[in-house]
Amino acid sequence: MEECKRCLLREIDNGDILESIRTRIEKLSDNDKVDDKVYQERLSKCKNCDHLISGVCMKCGCYVEFRAAFRKQKCPDVKNRKW
Repeated sequence: MEECKRCLLREIDNGDILESIRTRIEKLSDNDKVDDKVYQERLSKCKNCDHLISGVCMKCGCYVEFRAAFRKQKCPDVKNRKW
């Protein structure tokens, strides 16, 4: 399978990982996670980033769909933060 550049997990046929991330996000308290609008805005910015490959941020190694859900997290690209 060819690497999917600038793809989110939801766009890749890898349901087990995505389902695990969704389950973990659902378990976060409302104080720890951003609202859906902010979450979608963050994912949109990640999707246009050159460091996103197959749902993973190459700057930090995280799954962007998980990191973007946390209120206290920031874009890991210190020199050019997207969010």
